[in-house]
Amino acid sequence: DLQEKDILKAHIVDEKKVILNVQDLTTYFYTEEGIVRAVEGVSFRIFQGEVLGLVGETGCGKSVTALSILQLVRPPGVIEGGKVLFEGEDLLQKPEKEMLNYRGKDITMIFQDPLNSINPVFKIGDQISEVFLLHMEKELLIEASKYPGKTIFSVAREWGELLLRNLNIPFPAEVYDRYPHELSGGMRQRVQIAMGIACSPKLLIADEPTTALDVTIQNQILKQMKEL
Repeated sequence: DLQEKDILKAHIVDEKKVILNVQDLTTYFYTEEGIVRAVEGVSFRIFQGEVLGLVGETGCGKSVTALSILQLVRPPGVIEGGKVLFEGEDLLQKPEKEMLNYRGKDITMIFQDPLNSINPVFKIGDQISEVFLLHMEKELLIEASKYPGKTIFSVAREWGELLLRNLNIPFPAEVYDRYPHELSGGMRQRVQIAMGIACSPKLLIADEPTTALDVTIQNQILKQMKEL
């Protein structure tokens, strides 16, 4: 009976689609003080529809692992080895130009501090619309063609306001025309989530997205992310 259960379990795993397969990922930082082995030999898999959490103390390499997946590690950091297979394609072998097609569309990341990903000099709405315009121009054109006088820009705004509304952001039309510094920390984080899910990514990476928020707002954000 036990053997039959193991076979059944293995069959179920095979039936699931592995969306991300990280194999022996290694990232070092070369500093004047020496080599910092931030990530060394990390391996894990994420199945379609699965939620996976990386747990560890501060400085153990969780954030660097996330950044390495998207090739966002900055000097003096260097991805030394391993594979990051996204739907079978090794992202570590992709040139920067090709990675731009993955980031923001198929894979998105929500950072600890939204000010690291939201440009302070552009209005919230412009930045949300940009996500649609960069990755969903075809869909915008199709939608705009259905109604006389509509443009891809007006459709992008409609979709953006709907995103904000679905994240329980009050007065989404007003928020759309505000600058990041005019919003609270919790509101900025919701905006960052909106930008992250705009194109219905296949993989959403959240790097401690509630760390800088108070407990009440933390619970709200986590609840909303769970509902996604």
